[in-house]
Amino acid sequence: MTAINLKKFAATPLNTDPYEYLIVPGFLKSEAIKKIDNDYPSLPSAGSFAISSVKAGAAFTELISEMSGKSVQMAFAEKFGIDLTGRPLTATVRGFSQLKDGRIHTDTPSKILTLLIYMNTEWTNSGGRLRVLRSADNLQDYAAEVPPEAGTLLAFRRSERSWHGHEQFHGMRKVIQLNWVTSRKVLQREIRRHKISAMLKKINPFTQNSKRDIG
Repeated sequence: MTAINLKKFAATPLNTDPYEYLIVPGFLKSEAIKKIDNDYPSLPSAGSFAISSVKAGAAFTELISEMSGKSVQMAFAEKFGIDLTGRPLTATVRGFSQLKDGRIHTDTPSKILTLLIYMNTEWTNSGGRLRVLRSADNLQDYAAEVPPEAGTLLAFRRSERSWHGHEQFHGMRKVIQLNWVTSRKVLQREIRRHKISAMLKKINPFTQNSKRDIG
């Protein structure tokens, strides 16, 4: 049974101010959220981990497989008006946020589309809510704010002005990040980078992470 509500995604209009993005609460079906949450990987520290480097249960693994499928790729390609044929998909997962996280950034140029699926079953904090920003230097000048509630999707087209960030938050903050990237070379580089990062975090859980991974 599919965990994704593609009909709701298709019905959600694409915003173009200040850049192309959309927010879809209920992107994951309510009956699937608990199963995916129960099967969410147990992560040793803050930071991003490649999906291939963590152990997850069946429902979580099935979600990643579904997100990697052709029908999802076509839906996002149509929504954003992008040809994603032959573009690899990277997948990472986060479980915790540190106070240094959330700094304003645009994502790296090798990324075409960024998808963030939040998996926090309860969220009452003012911090940790990602903001779609109009500039690189003002966290208060935002077009939208996204509570990281379970099943909510934020997707945006990476550009030189796709600024985003969030106010400080320290604690559990679960998010799945997927990116269609420009080439397989980029995919292989990202896998290697996250594997090295995961090894370092096992040695030192406070290893610093690049701000480009924060969503």
